[in-house]
Amino acid sequence: MTSPDQAGTLHLRRLAWAGVEIRLGDTRLLIDPLEHAEPLAPVMGPPRRPLPPIDTSPGTHALITHLHPDHYDHELLARLAVSGTVGCHAPIAPTLAEAGIDAIPQELEQPRHIGPLTVTPVTSLDWRGSDADQVAWVVTGAGQRIIHCGDTMWHGNWWQIARDHGPFDVAFVPVNGVIARFEGYEANVPVTMTPEHAVEAAAALGATTVCAIHYGLFHNPPTYIEQPDIEPRFRRAAKERGITAALVADGEPVPPADR
Repeated sequence: MTSPDQAGTLHLRRLAWAGVEIRLGDTRLLIDPLEHAEPLAPVMGPPRRPLPPIDTSPGTHALITHLHPDHYDHELLARLAVSGTVGCHAPIAPTLAEAGIDAIPQELEQPRHIGPLTVTPVTSLDWRGSDADQVAWVVTGAGQRIIHCGDTMWHGNWWQIARDHGPFDVAFVPVNGVIARFEGYEANVPVTMTPEHAVEAAAALGATTVCAIHYGLFHNPPTYIEQPDIEPRFRRAAKERGITAALVADGEPVPPADR
């Protein structure tokens, strides 16, 4: 007999920047959806293209990886929270509550069911330290496993995540390897994963497909400098590792969810 989480087909769609949409049956889940770029302009500059509007139909659920405004769109999440749920890592729930969003807190490795989906926050590492309190989200359903890695740096927990939750059908990984110089934080090294880092993380996670996120929309020297030649580097690194590289436009489906 087929269990509820094995029934149906998991559908994945890449949204703008780091946003991802997951559908299984009547359940719709968004991770790090972004619609409003105006707060980002002083540091990241204006977006290179308009951000498409996000469908906030009643019953839509959301997760956020951390509170940086390119992953935490307050206005959008406030709309989603009216008729759906917003999930977060427990330490940032009080901040969201102060901002008027009643989020569902989860500790690391604590699973929660959203309809036929199971969502679990796992370790991630942000370049600015505890101010961001970043997590990655593992989502399972219909016999598939995906991981959304926010805008993490490279870290040593990939193998433990793989042992606890993998292997993964799709890993969504940041690839812009940004050089960031603002708010007193300056480093001449990438503070998010480069294309090569991202593929290596996917390999450690045991991912079949690696989907690039968090690139191609913002570039604002000298405060926010994206890596050059991201897409060919990403394809080359994935080919060398024998992993399927997914470079997906905003709003387009991501394989292998529809296979």
